[in-house]
Formats: sequence, structure tokens, C-alpha cells
Amino acid sequence: MNRKTFIKKTAGAMLVALPVASFIACSSSDDGTATPMLPEEDPQAEADCGANGTNSSIGGNHGHTLVVSKADVAAGAEKTYSIQGSSGHDHTVTLTAANFTTLMNNSAISVVSSNDDSHTHSISVSCA
Repeated sequence: MNRKTFIKKTAGAMLVALPVASFIACSSSDDGTATPMLPEEDPQAEADCGANGTNSSIGGNHGHTLVVSKADVAAGAEKTYSIQGSSGHDHTVTLTAANFTTLMNNSAISVVSSNDDSHTHSISVSCA
């Protein structure tokens, strides 16, 4: 049994055993009424930058890489990264203290690389 199947079966058992109010999350429909949100429906439910580090996505990528470690997130200090990777040229990207605070709160950020080699890259950093 894979993890997703296990969670679905466990959640189904919880539905039978628990009152609905005990697992309703803060989500709403267009009519303003609350709707249940089970843990497996929340894509960020297990994402935790402080515990797991981050994932990065670089738009228009041609070999660049960005690794933001959980230690960097925990430190929370502004830091400039080289994203050259296997590309033939370098770019830098700076994450501010405010960016790290956002990541520590398990929310994604978007930044833009420096304008090295006459172009930039949009970069998204999310929690792993």
C-alpha cells in the first residue's frame, strides 16, 4: 500500500469515527460556508522549509541551479547566491531577511536574478 492510499483509508476511518467539526480547516466555498479540507488535500500540509529546506524553480532555465538550505532559512540573514550551475555564465540572486521570514512561515517566494549576460531569470523558492 502506498502512502496516498494509506492516508485516504486512514482519513476515511476518521470520517466515521470523528465529528466533521474536528477536522474542518479554514477553507471556504464561494457562498461563504466552510468546507472540510482533509490533510491530503492540502499540497503544503507537509512542506516545512525549516525542517526540510527548499525547492527552487528557475524560469527560462538553461543549466542554472539554486539551493537554499534549511540552515540558510533558519539563519534568516540576507544572502546572495550564485546560480551558475552547468550554464556557461553566472547570475546572482539575493534573498532578503524578509524572504527568509516568509520561507520560515512555510510560504513560497519569487525573486529575479541579476541581469548578468543581458538577461534575467524569474525564480520561485518553495518549501520542501
